Amino acid sequence: MKAVFQKLLVGLAIMMFAMPAIALGAGNTDMELLAEKVKADKKLLVGVNMSLTNEEARDFWPLYEAYQKELQTVNREIGRLIVEFAEAYAKGPIPNETAKQIRNDVLALEEKELQIKRTNADKMDKVLPAWKVMRYMQIESKVRAVIKFELARQIPLTY
Repeated sequence: MKAVFQKLLVGLAIMMFAMPAIALGAGNTDMELLAEKVKADKKLLVGVNMSLTNEEARDFWPLYEAYQKELQTVNREIGRLIVEFAEAYAKGPIPNETAKQIRNDVLALEEKELQIKRTNADKMDKVLPAWKVMRYMQIESKVRAVIKFELARQIPLTY
């Protein structure tokens, strides 16, 4: 089970943030199909690892879906920033104003992601025991950590 979790986690992570950046340049249904596959795989990963009762599942899954929609707005913004950074980087040294704007956008996005996480944890606290909310937040954090690692590995340092 642990190996399956790790493989699924890595696969999801690689695709989740890469897709918004790629999708900005592509408007085809292949990307939409891939996005749906990633969402389904992530949901399966969460479901397998949450041990929800029927009552908990009934209350949790709508909150999960709403949370994922909110995270998708963050993911799209990350994709936009990656494209913006790549375009600026391709032109040579990044001007100070461009660098400041991208930096400020990244920090604002991190704050937005944290606020979304807090708000949704509070909502989940109303329908799940605290340890299950924590377990879900761990799963979500692991997925996002792997994604961020992949991004950090692939995005060059500014000059």
